Amino acid sequence: MKKAYIFLAEGFEEMEAVTPLDLLRRVGVDTKFVSVSGQKTVTGAHGITYAADVLFEENDFTGADALILPGGMPGTLNLQKHKGLTELLTDAHGKGSLVCAICAAPMVLGGLGLLQGRTATIYPGMEEHLTGATPSAERVCADGNVVTSRGPATAIPFGLKIVELLLGKETADGLAEDVVYTV
Repeated sequence: MKKAYIFLAEGFEEMEAVTPLDLLRRVGVDTKFVSVSGQKTVTGAHGITYAADVLFEENDFTGADALILPGGMPGTLNLQKHKGLTELLTDAHGKGSLVCAICAAPMVLGGLGLLQGRTATIYPGMEEHLTGATPSAERVCADGNVVTSRGPATAIPFGLKIVELLLGKETADGLAEDVVYTV
């Protein structure tokens, strides 16, 4: 079974976390919310509080197929400050696991040098944070094992792209049909 982890920090963008979680679980990917705040409950940028499945410090990420960063402010800045997470992202990227970020969160990947030589996207106006990448205005960019997306309204195509890369286009297309998503 494939494994994915979505990292929650205080001030995350709720749609960008919940949508990929829902889509991945619908197709049988073992997906968990991981709190990097030191407590199981994490409050998003719009005041909605979620319960994480696990705390970062208590989880073993061995065998992770995808690591996913929702954006939002100050959530992205809080993710960027978490040393354990940044080390995990760098290690996973080097091992070929999917490293995925949406909205402002691609700035975390850019800051770590993980976008070097890739095409990537980010929330409009933040392109300078795509260090080393060729910026794109596409809703979702998948380049090698890096997936980036632009913002809350792109959470469904972002989640579907992750499903496609983990389980194949046929599974992603079937899921899109099931949730009545059309381009």
